[in-house]
Amino acid sequence: LLFVLGTVSCTLFLAVNGLYSASDDVIELTPTNFHKEVIQSESLWLVEFYAPWCGHCQRLTPEWKKAATALKGVVKVGAVDADKHQSLGGQYGVRGFPTIKIFGANKNKAEDYQGGRTSDAIVDAALSALRSLVKDRLSGRSGGYSSGKQSRESGGGDKKDVIELTDDSFDKNVINSDDVWMVEFYAPWCGHCKNLEPEWAAAATEVKEQTKGKVKLAAVDATVNQMLAGRYGIRGFPTIKIFQKGEDPVDYDGGRTRSDIIARALDLFSDNAPPPELLEIISEDVLKSTCDAHQLCIVSVLPHILDTGASGRNSYLDVMLKMAEKYKKKMWGWLWTEAGAQPDLESSLGIGGFGYPAMAAVNARKMKFALLKGSFSEQGINEFLRELSVGRGSTAPVGGGAFPKIHSVEPWDGKDGELPVEDDIDLSDVDLDDWDKDEL
Repeated sequence: LLFVLGTVSCTLFLAVNGLYSASDDVIELTPTNFHKEVIQSESLWLVEFYAPWCGHCQRLTPEWKKAATALKGVVKVGAVDADKHQSLGGQYGVRGFPTIKIFGANKNKAEDYQGGRTSDAIVDAALSALRSLVKDRLSGRSGGYSSGKQSRESGGGDKKDVIELTDDSFDKNVINSDDVWMVEFYAPWCGHCKNLEPEWAAAATEVKEQTKGKVKLAAVDATVNQMLAGRYGIRGFPTIKIFQKGEDPVDYDGGRTRSDIIARALDLFSDNAPPPELLEIISEDVLKSTCDAHQLCIVSVLPHILDTGASGRNSYLDVMLKMAEKYKKKMWGWLWTEAGAQPDLESSLGIGGFGYPAMAAVNARKMKFALLKGSFSEQGINEFLRELSVGRGSTAPVGGGAFPKIHSVEPWDGKDGELPVEDDIDLSDVDLDDWDKDEL
């Protein structure tokens, strides 16, 4: 029962904190404590990945708390705010909310929970998984269970995805690369470097897969490649630096576990990911697929092409693209249409007939929207979206309680508009003098 992100019932613009507190028996998990609490644990864990704005998650919360209390001392029950900690959700392939995973004998291979959303069903599944785990131990099939050590020893030595760099190869690989590089400077005799090595190797493989190679993990033996060590002021080992095109390198000062490294790498990836696509509403499918797949969709109604020409329209689209880039981590959808092309949609959003350009932020699940009251400019739109992102801003129900009829239209061809051609009237056969006399 996994739900696609954006198709769950969500509360619009509501500033919600995490759904769990320290007084609950549910253990709040973050990128900082996840590896120690879950991966290195001898216990069986049930972990919920949730978003505070998600209606299904809110309904699950009391059941999850009841299950945690019932399983206290037997099975660990945790929760990750995956809206706040997107890197941790991404690490475990979370695509919708809530997602529940069971971390059993092999902590590196979590199982998806597919059962019911009641406390009884959750407890039954936990006890069933616990029984399997204990029976495996009894028969000697403990797998990579013990604190993950066995899996680290067997898989951690595989450094195939860590790129070894030297004085000669560094610049051509890193400095002009469009990719993000995390580079470890190490010394072979350094104990801390040896402890980091299996974590760095495991993280390199995971990061390569998760980012499709857009974030790379590398290593430099600073005792051999002294030019690089001198250039970047390496004084201790290991030192990890982050290189991004056009920017000075920065020190990585996060944790040294694979989950810490992966979390930072995925944050770097999302920072450098392309902005969402800006789509023209040329059919009902474009509107519905975009708005259903995102928590919010930002809809702009731009003036008619005859009022702005191509250059004027493109300047409005550029503003939208800049804002889509600025707010890309919010994972919103972005749409536009021409004034008059979708009159029913304009009417349902309280725009209809005047005041172009206009903008509305729509929650398709709740069928509510908020209107841009300020100027259609970078500053005005930024203030509008910033208010929404922190849970403020007045909303109204979409007219009719559902999206209205959307007309299929031809996409804009990128050119200036042309006035409709009027039929020429041939007056050569008309005797205007006689006509005037008759009229008089």
